Amino acid sequence: MGYSNNVTEFFLLGLTQDPDGKKALFILFLLSYIVTMMGNLLIVVTVIASPSLGSPMYFFLVNLSLMDAVYSTAISPKVIRDLLYEKNTISFPACMGQLFMEHFLGGAEVFLLAVMAYDRYVAICKPLHYLTIMNRQISILLLVVAWVGGFAHSVVQLVFVYNLPFCGPNVIDHFICDMYPLLKLSCTDTYFIGISVVANGGAICMVVFILLLISYGIILNSLKTQSQEGRFKALSTCSSHITVVVLFFVPCIFMYVRPVSNFPIDKSVTVFYTVITPILNPLIYTLRSSEMKNCMEKLWCKILPTDRIRTSSC
Repeated sequence: MGYSNNVTEFFLLGLTQDPDGKKALFILFLLSYIVTMMGNLLIVVTVIASPSLGSPMYFFLVNLSLMDAVYSTAISPKVIRDLLYEKNTISFPACMGQLFMEHFLGGAEVFLLAVMAYDRYVAICKPLHYLTIMNRQISILLLVVAWVGGFAHSVVQLVFVYNLPFCGPNVIDHFICDMYPLLKLSCTDTYFIGISVVANGGAICMVVFILLLISYGIILNSLKTQSQEGRFKALSTCSSHITVVVLFFVPCIFMYVRPVSNFPIDKSVTVFYTVITPILNPLIYTLRSSEMKNCMEKLWCKILPTDRIRTSSC
């Protein structure tokens, strides 16, 4: 097991060793984390406080925001702290914990995005049966499947790494604990495990991404029969979903649909889906949804009463 190894902690090289660069990144990452938390928690509060946002789409959006908030908290605070110090270490248990949370929440988000695509398919292609098909019980069941799927994916990843012997080098050329940098440090042959990682993480990302593209293709094709107003509303919703899907899946596919290898660009790609994507999700979903914007405006007016005429219909 992990504790029989000689290695009890790892040194993280981080994003840069340049002092000025670290200061700039510290400010950037801190602001990003604050914006991420505020944006995602604002979505959660708005949906909970607005009865008109009771559809399954917003139920799933709340859970996506919670995932992004927790995901960001599992990674960003440690990265922000490390940017203030020269030598950055992480204990073996903490490294395994970070690895577990990263893949648990990332895996759950993969499945949740698939669930949200199915929800949009039913809403647009079978509008008369939408509330019957996507009832409360089915919505909760699909959400549980997403969380369980992420948990199972993460446990498999963790078991592979936890049982590897680390008997010498303990310097990780990264700013977080992740699969490929850890496999590189193991003092045993990790070829089979590398293939398993691709089959587990990479295949899930690739298959779900292809299914999502097909489902959105079917949705967009079905819009030919919709009215102009219905077509505009559906396009607005789908475009935001597709944007989130592409921003999340493309970096993940680049990272995990390949043999075990470490490239210099990996750190930048990891920053994209660990820091940037959780910020963009709330922005994309709120700016593309007039319902969400109206309800946020009403919520803001309740918190800070003004004499403005409230036009919100929430």
